Amino acid sequence: MDVQQEHVLICLSPSIYNRDVIKMAAAVARDNKAVFTALFVETPDNSKISKEDREQLQANIALARQLGANIETAFGEDIVYQINEFCHNSQVTKVFIGYSQRKKWRISYNALDKQILETLCDLDVNVVYHQSGESKKSNKKKKEFIYKTSDFLISILVLLLATAIGMLFHWLGFSEANTITIYILGVLIIAVSTSNRIFSLVSSILSVLIFNFMFTNPRFTFAAYGSGYPVTFAIMLIAAFITSTLAIRIKKQAKQSAQYAYRTKVLLETNRLLQKEKSIAGIKQTTAKQIIKLLEMPVIICQVNQDNQIEYENYGNDNIDVTNDKQVCKNVLDVYHSKKAYQDDNYYLPIVSANDIYGVIIIVLNDKIIDAFENNLVLSIVGECAQALEKELFNKKREEAAIEAKNERLRANLLRSISHDLRTPLTSISGNASVLINESKNLDDEKKQQLYEVIYDDSLWLINLVENLLSVTRLEDSTVSLHLETELIEEVINEALNHISRRIEQHHLVFINNDEFILAKIDARLIIQVIINIIDNAIKYTPVGSTIEIEAIKKDHFVEIQIRDNGPGISDSDKEKLFEMFYTVKHNTSDARRGLGLGLALCKTIITAHNGTITVTDNHPKGTIFSFTLPIEEVEIHE
Repeated sequence: MDVQQEHVLICLSPSIYNRDVIKMAAAVARDNKAVFTALFVETPDNSKISKEDREQLQANIALARQLGANIETAFGEDIVYQINEFCHNSQVTKVFIGYSQRKKWRISYNALDKQILETLCDLDVNVVYHQSGESKKSNKKKKEFIYKTSDFLISILVLLLATAIGMLFHWLGFSEANTITIYILGVLIIAVSTSNRIFSLVSSILSVLIFNFMFTNPRFTFAAYGSGYPVTFAIMLIAAFITSTLAIRIKKQAKQSAQYAYRTKVLLETNRLLQKEKSIAGIKQTTAKQIIKLLEMPVIICQVNQDNQIEYENYGNDNIDVTNDKQVCKNVLDVYHSKKAYQDDNYYLPIVSANDIYGVIIIVLNDKIIDAFENNLVLSIVGECAQALEKELFNKKREEAAIEAKNERLRANLLRSISHDLRTPLTSISGNASVLINESKNLDDEKKQQLYEVIYDDSLWLINLVENLLSVTRLEDSTVSLHLETELIEEVINEALNHISRRIEQHHLVFINNDEFILAKIDARLIIQVIINIIDNAIKYTPVGSTIEIEAIKKDHFVEIQIRDNGPGISDSDKEKLFEMFYTVKHNTSDARRGLGLGLALCKTIITAHNGTITVTDNHPKGTIFSFTLPIEEVEIHE
């Protein structure tokens, strides 16, 4: 049977004594290996607390987080209810609260403390007492009366309008209850429209006085003859007061709900935007923008390199420069190596995942305070950032591993092909050379000439193979740039035909010249190599006596060069893979040299670099057509 894990809860407050409660609860949680949670209940009135209280609250939150607490936020008017609900939903087992004990008096419990004890009677509630000395100064300060001129104008206008409507009702003979309703409605409008509660409270009293003065007998005096009027006035005052109080509360809750919805929207939007980002810089920039959008505070993202040097990226305010601030640098390094948040004049948050740390976010506070809910949202955004960075780095490593695996396969195929296909011509060259060395005196001139030709043909084949291999390597590594010049296509084809091997004598090679003047901006050396490779391929895979035709045809803005043969052709399955590196067609030919499968792959790479296309189709009635296109260079003739 599983034993339920202990769960310790403390409630955060702006009190200076809250620190003692946090420390006590943290010690108990640590000793019992329990879950430690610090709960802050945010009410509409929290927006009115003083700057000193906000700073104290933030310090208490920082202390709780430093001691290992999970910071949680609840929202609502009823603090005790929110605490109770959280305790039961989160299976809290121990609750710590604090009491102040004044000298010379007994412990006095306020209403909130008493409610907590009574409501959480089924839990283990621990009370931490504080001895309040005279040296401890109260942090309560007199509240300032903040108002707008428009609030006065709205209040006066609404009361005048209510009085005017009341006089109309009186003239029409309506009952006094209708007039009272108009004044209560006016108080409700004032409560909703003004920025301070005092206006609705004063309006409630003024409404009673104006009603007494204008509409009770004797009129235009504050005296009232009817014995029931005092009760009417009291009920009217109470109704107006309750109405204004409820309106103010609803307005506060609506404002708080709007803020909560906006902050939640920012968090959800951050998740969506980070999923779209495909770069580390984009992820960091999106994170910074979302934090600025949430807090309206400048953000700096720091990265510590291998030399322990800090690299800064500034967002939100380019005028902020912390590169020479030694304390900021020290804080960044401390947070980077400890992976724990830190706060002084700025808020330092590590971008950390389960496996690594990717930097530090500095939120420049500028004497502003981040409340508990905002802090939780910031932590969530930073956590999303860390996950996105981890995912992106993982994808990069996976891509690098895939590229490395592909390169390894290419190298393995190359070595396998070289070891297999170079053996035959090298054996032929060395064997024939050995015969010439050892048996030269016994051989006639015709036999010697035949051996010379075999050695020469095998050497040319090896040279062509090595040239293809070097060209493929350079093009794949982008170490070769195209030297584009305007060339006459007919001259390029003739130059290629001059380099064709001597075995062309066993085939019929025909150049179909259409007497067209066609110019193209190309790298002639590479295009010559393409033509040689395709014709050599035709020679290799067609029987002796076959016809090979080459023709250049102008089509719109391109020239299409076709190399046709009447050999056995190529199957559809082979056509799909023909231009892949190391792929060779399995064909029964008299040539023992199968080839590495580099020639056509090189052709495709060269033609693609020229912004052209290369294809292979069937020749009718039999054979194969290799076609590739090159952009035409237009020439203007000035007469």
